[in-house]
Amino acid sequence: MTDEEIISGVQRIEIREGRERTIKSYVLRNNVITPKDERILKEYFRSHGFMFQDSPLDYSALFGNGNPVIIEIGFGMGDTTAETALRRPEFNYIGIEVFLKGFVNLLEELGKRSIDNVRIIRFNAVDVLSRMIPDGSVEGFHIFFPDPWQKKRHHKRRLMTPSFLHFLATKLKKGGYVYMVTDWEEYAEEVLSFSSDEPLLSNPFGGFAPPVAWRPMTKFEQKGMESEHPINEIWLERNDS
Repeated sequence: MTDEEIISGVQRIEIREGRERTIKSYVLRNNVITPKDERILKEYFRSHGFMFQDSPLDYSALFGNGNPVIIEIGFGMGDTTAETALRRPEFNYIGIEVFLKGFVNLLEELGKRSIDNVRIIRFNAVDVLSRMIPDGSVEGFHIFFPDPWQKKRHHKRRLMTPSFLHFLATKLKKGGYVYMVTDWEEYAEEVLSFSSDEPLLSNPFGGFAPPVAWRPMTKFEQKGMESEHPINEIWLERNDS
């Protein structure tokens, strides 16, 4: 793949639609690649990025090892992703993000710091999960501070719904987990409520989970705390049966 193909592929977001409309919970804004972005893509994409393909990923080929895979959906600027990967080197991480600035920022961070257990893709998460991620193959999902789409008429754009939670559960290994953190209390209560109806998952805490020691504080979390928003954590595990 040439540098030009990499730059064009990262800049262009394509939504693959089948018979049902693809779930898309974001609105694209800036999509312009600057000269600095081009330099970062040319220098680090081949080692830390990958393109969409309409076939299952070979994790061992992607990472060069057989470590368990954790997927982060919507990593933002990627600071938390990089720090988490350094704290837990025994896991491989796949980061999915559509926003160009965040994608390029994390790519540079991974390259400069030689963080070798993270690979990232700029594409719609549902398409990546449905076309590239085999069922029963993922150790965990991280969803940190997803857009709460606060207005009621926009709730349909929320990422976390009963159907999407079930979809994630089908991708998990037995004993794998879904870990969501949000500072929007109504959203947290909603997800906690409908998660109890998902037969593939159980909640070992019976309610909100305590903070996890290895998760760094995000910028969204800091802003939420400054606004006196409660930070709610949800931890669900794939049943063995």
